[in-house]
Amino acid sequence: MIIALGDRLKKLRTENHLRQDQIARLVGVERSSVSLWESNLRQPSYSTLVRLANLYGVTTDYLLGRTDDKLLDISGLTHAEATMIMQLVASMTEKNQKLEDITL
Repeated sequence: MIIALGDRLKKLRTENHLRQDQIARLVGVERSSVSLWESNLRQPSYSTLVRLANLYGVTTDYLLGRTDDKLLDISGLTHAEATMIMQLVASMTEKNQKLEDITL
């Protein structure tokens, strides 16, 4: 069974005891946007989806319903491989932040 993005967002918000206005403030959108996402009437932008995943500590694949695993499993990797992935994620996060700063 595929769970819609809005349903996952609402579930995560309530599990974390947060209100829509708090989520909106944390990811830099209007409260009405959060409401529309949770009602499955609209979808967040890519950059906002990434901010939501970071906020909740889950993967974007989890939010999009592509997997039920909330976190990326790196248990089979060596320490060096895991470090490389973490550095890549940090680099991409920094790059995305710079792009967002330019567009704002």
